[in-house]
Amino acid sequence: MTKARGGEGKHGRRPDAGRRVRSSAPVRRAASAITAPDDGDLTAYWKFHKAVARAQLTAWLPRGPCLLVDVSGPRAPAAELAAAAGHTVLRVVDRAANLSSVAPGARIIPLLGDPSQLSFLGDGCADGVLAEDRALSAWLAAEAMIAEIARVLRPGGRVLACVDSLVLGMAVLADQHHWAHLVDLPHADVVLVPWPDGTITRCYGPDQARELFGGAGLTVEWIRPRTVFSQSMVTHLLRHDPASLGRLVRAELAASSDESLGAQLVIAARKPR
Repeated sequence: MTKARGGEGKHGRRPDAGRRVRSSAPVRRAASAITAPDDGDLTAYWKFHKAVARAQLTAWLPRGPCLLVDVSGPRAPAAELAAAAGHTVLRVVDRAANLSSVAPGARIIPLLGDPSQLSFLGDGCADGVLAEDRALSAWLAAEAMIAEIARVLRPGGRVLACVDSLVLGMAVLADQHHWAHLVDLPHADVVLVPWPDGTITRCYGPDQARELFGGAGLTVEWIRPRTVFSQSMVTHLLRHDPASLGRLVRAELAASSDESLGAQLVIAARKPR
């Protein structure tokens, strides 16, 4: 469950998906909020989490008009934010249902295809690639996906990715009483964790993320948690002062932290020139 060699499988659907996994409320809420569809009823913390993700993406976007390939998960606002900043975005989705959710515009070109196999795109065609919303966690064969990302990037091109962290994966495994797998984690090449919703996610620590990107010839520029502020602190502040959301987001972006903390990791990398 926690150790595998190479990429096993495509989507994160577990063979015994019909069986419910017992999970206590805090861990279940954290995992479910990350994976569940956005129903418009986000708690104060997850509104903050979403605002931070948008701010981090906006700060990463290149200056000047570029061609970006977006292989993010279905909930990421990456294509819309990039298009609003003046970039042309090829939004790749793997299901027709997801394709219909993409709002095409003058700068967003929806493409129905396999985000992990970008054979319909030429070598070095993209200035940047967006792999937000857990793309490299939901697609378990991440080695193939990151190799394709590296192939379509031009020399000097950049990629921004968001993955589920080893910290969250360990919390889920502990909550499910998989103690043997927790002991084995330091020696695991690939960490696959059964999620409360019946899927499997691939979780990364900083070392595993660097190994994945480096194996595709990409240089990691930085890794940081999506958020470092605790849910209790954010919830308390926003309940007492909802107008403080903007200040909290700015403080989050300015905060320094251990790169291994947080439920999700954000990774920025570049293809050498």
